[in-house]
Amino acid sequence: MSVAQLKIAIAGANGRMGRALVQAISQRQDCILSGALSHEGSDAIGLDAGFTSGIETGVSICHDPEKVLDNTDILIDFTRPDSTLAYLDICTRLGVNCVIGTTGLNEEQINQMHTAAEKIGIVFAPNFSVGVNLTFALLDTAARILRDDYDIEIIEAHHRHKVDAPSGTALHMGEVIAHALGRDLKSCAVYGRKGHTGERDAQTIGFSTIRAGDIVGEHTAMFATEGEQLEITHKASNRATFAQGAVRSALWLNRHRGTGLFDMQDVLGLK
Repeated sequence: MSVAQLKIAIAGANGRMGRALVQAISQRQDCILSGALSHEGSDAIGLDAGFTSGIETGVSICHDPEKVLDNTDILIDFTRPDSTLAYLDICTRLGVNCVIGTTGLNEEQINQMHTAAEKIGIVFAPNFSVGVNLTFALLDTAARILRDDYDIEIIEAHHRHKVDAPSGTALHMGEVIAHALGRDLKSCAVYGRKGHTGERDAQTIGFSTIRAGDIVGEHTAMFATEGEQLEITHKASNRATFAQGAVRSALWLNRHRGTGLFDMQDVLGLK
């Protein structure tokens, strides 16, 4: 007896992550590309979703979310905050679950996501790489062992086109560490330094950002004290790892079949 393939639609299908998601779905037997979205006026409208990758999907890129989402099980969205919230509103109304990797959302927008999760299932994560999510678990362990005796700095690097800083992954690294140490990241984070800053406050967590070239994503958390330093680093060399994690999340969410807001720690069973 054959099992029905999970129908997945992609928002921002002609973007960098969208193209990686099209490729990831095309390589699997347990899911199928059911729709591809881009903004109205995009040059990609009407083209096959696999046109930049040499893949023929039979799915044309469309600007009408109502049309696309009416025939899908799950939407994967790595776009921008305003677009994500607009798509989420439609998904909530149609009962379509979501996997969201959009970064740069503010507190109000995240609260809207919590409200939507009362009606649909959502996996929301700053990073869908399996390796990065293992890194989060390692950082929690390191912070609990090293405690307040070590200065903590987080350094991240991305491509020149990334519009938010620090990255969502870097911020989540800080949140994991702060939580393990009983601190509030909002009050202890320092975002860059300039001029006469005075001595470092031992309770702070510092962030440094690099934007250059085509760097996919590099994140390092440094724990330093007099006599030694420990660095935990993750480097991504292409977007395939994020796409594969997002598709894995969609399949997990389909099996879970419940409402609620989840993250990759739930998907990977790391909680």
